[in-house]
Amino acid sequence: MALSLGKSFNRNYNLRIPFSNSFYDIGVFFDKKTSFLLFSVSSASKTNSEFVKINMFKNLVSSKFCETYLELHQYRGKNLDIINQVKCIRPEQSGECHQFLNENLNLAKIAHEDKYFYDSLNIYGYTINGYESNFIFLVAERQHIVSKINKKIVRTTGMQIASSESFKALNDFHDEYLQHNVIKKSHPNY
Repeated sequence: MALSLGKSFNRNYNLRIPFSNSFYDIGVFFDKKTSFLLFSVSSASKTNSEFVKINMFKNLVSSKFCETYLELHQYRGKNLDIINQVKCIRPEQSGECHQFLNENLNLAKIAHEDKYFYDSLNIYGYTINGYESNFIFLVAERQHIVSKINKKIVRTTGMQIASSESFKALNDFHDEYLQHNVIKKSHPNY
């Protein structure tokens, strides 16, 4: 049966990402006239659903991976509206996590006064060191220029694919991160 997306999505960007001893086919659905994003995911082979957990995050703040490893950027101004843009891997976590994917698809080049702006789709992939083949966190970022109101809108969504073992490790790393921050706040010289 075909996936019907209605009028909200009319473009698709596909990736094939290695996971364990197989691959996942990931689709990022979007419309070139809006900032909405949606993931689709299918396994290239039969996998044990008890072994793999797939989570999608419309709001990156709700992700334990993002809270533990990534700094997110927010900004609202006259010509720019950014919600949950990935700024960087937290410096204190740079030895624990790394970026393995950076895809950029420019959809339009828009001239405004003497400057050019790009309407784009960016896809970033992260993994936890030691779990490279069993943990994937993808961030899709849509940078949409709305010419009528002279504004750039940046929105993100995320998807996590994790084995049971790496999912448990992420929970442990997240708990450790939260405990360390509680100690750090109560003892500033720590």
